[in-house]
Amino acid sequence: MTAPLPADAPLGVYIHIPFCTRICPYCDFNTYARQEHLIPEYVEALIGEMDLTLAAIGPRPAQSIFFGGGTPSLLPPELVARLIDAVRERFPLPDDAEVSLEANPETIDAATLDGFLQAGVNRISLGVQTQQARGLKVLGRAHKPDVPERALAAARAAGVDNFSVDFIFGWPNQTMAEWEDDLDSILRWQPDHLSLYSLIVEPGTPYERAVQRGILTVPDEDTTADMYERALDRLAAAGWHHYEISNWARTPEHRSRHNLLYWRNGHYLGLGAGAHAHLDNVRSSNIRLPAKYIAAVREGRLPIDEREELDETTAMAETMMLGLRLPEEGVSAAAFAARHGRELEEIYGRELTDLTDAGLLYWDGAHVRLTRRGLLLANEVAARFLPEPARAG
Repeated sequence: MTAPLPADAPLGVYIHIPFCTRICPYCDFNTYARQEHLIPEYVEALIGEMDLTLAAIGPRPAQSIFFGGGTPSLLPPELVARLIDAVRERFPLPDDAEVSLEANPETIDAATLDGFLQAGVNRISLGVQTQQARGLKVLGRAHKPDVPERALAAARAAGVDNFSVDFIFGWPNQTMAEWEDDLDSILRWQPDHLSLYSLIVEPGTPYERAVQRGILTVPDEDTTADMYERALDRLAAAGWHHYEISNWARTPEHRSRHNLLYWRNGHYLGLGAGAHAHLDNVRSSNIRLPAKYIAAVREGRLPIDEREELDETTAMAETMMLGLRLPEEGVSAAAFAARHGRELEEIYGRELTDLTDAGLLYWDGAHVRLTRRGLLLANEVAARFLPEPARAG
């Protein structure tokens, strides 16, 4: 299968769990601490939103479920089971559908993992971020360096055979030696899937304020690029499949099917407070505050806060910008034409020529992919495919 997906492909179902025991200072996700008391009624609201969505769009088939957050592993396994069953009853899923759940290392043990597996989860994504004690402290993480390895061992013992870990690089004052040590841990653990993210100082976060006041110093772009290239080299030498800019799989079968749907510009439901959806050329996002989200669903209203209809020019640009995040796959000219009814070179001939001449793209008339240099400048490359007014803005 190559990007982009046809418009009638099965949906992904994203379920946002906005609850955390604490908020990391770098995080700008829609998350809330000390609101776990809302979990039971929030789960009821999620099922209510499923019913409202079903009434609006009909019983369309789904391909995957992804519990993101926040900290979804704060939910008791019986509530996770209730939500998975509710999705299956409304949006038919294949028996082998990928069902992912994000977890923090300190929130899981053998018993909870067994409960999640019994509930229908078959993929766990663990937010490790770093194995450096100093890094965990500066990132505001709750666990100690020995906890993730124990969580991984518990997952293997429970029978989890699709286990992903997340790491962050470029955190304040991180050294290359510390990053090498984190890569050593990854290669020693041999998880099934890996996500590596460069720390971004997001507006409005405590990190932004600390950087502005000179309390924290983050590595410059050249240093983080060096860290990324070091990961590229070491993971390639170890045989990992680099299938998305920030994501690697131990085997092709361990690529995240749900996240591939995003990058192939597929359609997905976004359920929960602040969740985003893409359906039939409409992008939307839900009410962010959990209590207001719950109230809207109780009133029988779809809890949509913002809605944007995409014109075809924007839809084509999104296909390019998302598909180019796939280093192995890229964007297929044939799939682009089937999806949009226009030839890729007809729409983006100038951009393809200019970016290929600059050494940022491979383009052979059938597929377009980022080069190694293009990977390091992916945002700048993607911006070339924006419609002119958005590019100028």
